[in-house]
Amino acid sequence: MWQNPINNSSLTLLNKNILRLAVPNIISNLSVPLLGAVDTALVGHLDHVYYLGALAVGSMIFNFIFWGFGFLRMGTTGLTAQEYGRRNRKEIMMTFTRVQAIALGIGFAILLLQKPIIELSLAIIESSDEVANYTRVYYDIRILTAPAVLSLYGIIGWFLGMQNAKYPMLITIVLNVLNIVLNITFIYGFGMHVDGVAYGTLISTYAALALAVFLILKQYNRYFSHFLFSDLLNSAKLKLYFAVNRDIFIRTLCLIFTFSFFTAVSAAYGDNILAANTILLQFWFIVSYGIDGFAYAAESLVGRFKGSGNHNKLKQAVFYSIGWGLFLGLAGTFTYLLIGSQLLHIFTNDPGVIEIAETVLFWTILAPFVSSFCYIFDGVFTGATETQPMRNTMVASTFLIFLPAYYAGSTMFGIHGLWLAMILFMITRGVALGLYLPGRILNKV
Repeated sequence: MWQNPINNSSLTLLNKNILRLAVPNIISNLSVPLLGAVDTALVGHLDHVYYLGALAVGSMIFNFIFWGFGFLRMGTTGLTAQEYGRRNRKEIMMTFTRVQAIALGIGFAILLLQKPIIELSLAIIESSDEVANYTRVYYDIRILTAPAVLSLYGIIGWFLGMQNAKYPMLITIVLNVLNIVLNITFIYGFGMHVDGVAYGTLISTYAALALAVFLILKQYNRYFSHFLFSDLLNSAKLKLYFAVNRDIFIRTLCLIFTFSFFTAVSAAYGDNILAANTILLQFWFIVSYGIDGFAYAAESLVGRFKGSGNHNKLKQAVFYSIGWGLFLGLAGTFTYLLIGSQLLHIFTNDPGVIEIAETVLFWTILAPFVSSFCYIFDGVFTGATETQPMRNTMVASTFLIFLPAYYAGSTMFGIHGLWLAMILFMITRGVALGLYLPGRILNKV
C-alpha cells in the first residue's frame, strides 16, 4: 500500500519527514568515516609510517575505482524517487533490475582489468618503495570486493528512492562495524598490517550484500511481479538513465581527481606529510558524511515531489535541507576549533606527523562550514535529476579553480597552498550551484 506521510498543509511535518530520512542517513554515513578513522588510527600506531602511506594510496586508488561509479547510487535515487512519486511500481522494479545488471557488469569488468589498474596507478603516484609495495598487498585483496561494492551502491540508492533510509542505515552499520571488528582482530590478534584491513573489508562487504538481498526479498518481494524481461533494455529508459549518470560520472571523476591529486601531491612531499594530510582528510570526511545525511534526504524528497508534481513541497524541502546542512556544518567547524588539536592524538602518536598536522589544522576548521553548501546542493540537483549543472560546476571548480590555485599557492605557501586550493574548490562548487538553483530547481515547474 502506498503511503503519504507528508501533510501538504504542514511545514512541521515536512521538517519531520526530512529528519526521518536524514537521521538514519547521518548515522549510516558517519559509520563510513568512522571506519576510515579506525583504520587510520590502527595503522597509524604500527611500527612504520609507510603502512599509513600505503593505506592512503590504496584507498585513493579504490576511490578512483569505486567513487567513479557513484552514479549507481546517486542516479538510482533520483530516478526511483520520481517513479515513487508517480506510483509507478513497474518502473520502480525495472529501475532496480537495470542498475543491478549494470553494476555487476562493471564489477566483473574491474576484476578482469585489475592488473593494469594497479600498474597504471603506481606509475602515476609518486611514493616510496615501501609505500608502493604495501599498496600492492592491500590492493590485491580489496579489489575482489568490486562486484559487491557496486551492487550495494545500486541497492542503497534504490532504497533511498523508495523513501527508506532505515535499511541503508542497517546495511552500512553492519558493514562498517563488522569491518572494524575484523580489522582490529586481524591487526592485533594475528599481527597483520594493511593486509588485515583489506581482508576485513572483503569479508564485511560480501556480508553486507547478503543482508541487503535478504531485506529486499523480505520487504519488497511484491515488486518482483512487475518485472518484465522484455523491458529491461527499454531504449528510452536506458537513454534517460545514462544521460543522468553520464553527468554524475563526469562530476564524480572530477571530485575523485581532486582528492587523488591532493593525496598524490602529499605523497610527493614525503611520508610524514602524507600521513598528516591523510589524518586531516578523515576530519573532513567525518563532517561531510554527516551533512550528506541531509543531502540524501533532499535527493529522496525532491525526487518524490518532482515525480508527483508538487512544486511547493519541492521548494520547501530544498530550503529546509539547506538550513539543516548549514547547521551541521557550523557545528563541525566549532568542534574542530575547540578540540581539533586533541583529536590528532587519537589517530597517531608520531610527534612529527602531529606537528605537521597542527600547522595546517586551520584549513580543516574552516572546511565543514564552507563545504556544507555544495554537499546539500548536490543532493537537491541529484533528486531533481538536473545533473548538467553538477557536471558543469564541478569541471569548472576543478580545472579553473583548484589546479590554478594549487600551482600558484604552493609556490608561495608550500603545503598551505594545497589546502587553500581545496577550500577554494569547495566554495566555488557551492556558489556556482547556488546560482543555478533558481532557474533549474526553484522556479522550474
